[in-house]
Amino acid sequence: MTQPAPSTSPGTPTSPETPSSRDIILARIRAALSDVPRTPGPPDTSGIPRDYLQAHVPDDDPTALTDLLAAHLTDYRAHVHRTTTGRLPQVLAELLATRRTRTTVIPPELPREWLARTTGITHTTDHPHLTATQLDGIDTVITGCALAIAETGTLVLDAGPDQGRRILTLVPDHHVCVVRAPQQIVASVPRALPHLDPTRPLTWISGPSATSDIELSRVEGVHGPRTLDVILVSA
Repeated sequence: MTQPAPSTSPGTPTSPETPSSRDIILARIRAALSDVPRTPGPPDTSGIPRDYLQAHVPDDDPTALTDLLAAHLTDYRAHVHRTTTGRLPQVLAELLATRRTRTTVIPPELPREWLARTTGITHTTDHPHLTATQLDGIDTVITGCALAIAETGTLVLDAGPDQGRRILTLVPDHHVCVVRAPQQIVASVPRALPHLDPTRPLTWISGPSATSDIELSRVEGVHGPRTLDVILVSA
């Protein structure tokens, strides 16, 4: 019987003398960059004009910024709740009960007082060995945020102590994000950037995960949480 020839996959060399597709592509990139001078550090951007409009709304009115953020989050189909620091544990407990949450995952340094009124819920503190498969079996993730942008209705997470690893907010189907208002709200993206460290893993969230097909039929939860609850907490 004739045996079929062994198959090869892209990127796999057929012999030690034959370069792989990866080697060929990298060689072409190196050749294309051969005349680019090697300069250490980031490029000099000091000559780029920065006199464009920094915000399209007045940013000296915290109440107006909070209202604008809430409006845009709602427009993106997030669920917005407003409360005070003292009532946050009760609001959070009621919210989890409404969503029939039985299990949560929380960042290691999420304030434990936030969970003081929850009952019958198993809270798992994140650790590096918690896998995506395990996270997929958890109902809800609860986090804080680095800041929120009113003009775009965007939450920005930077893996800070109350936010944890990026994977936490990408796998569970329900995300509850707590925003301190107005302290963590800025007017616009240009206003936000100076407060963020570009070397940190930044996650920008504008509403629940969603995508649309060619007929604009919206499907939520394809690439991340299907449900996003945002709690705006004032002092």
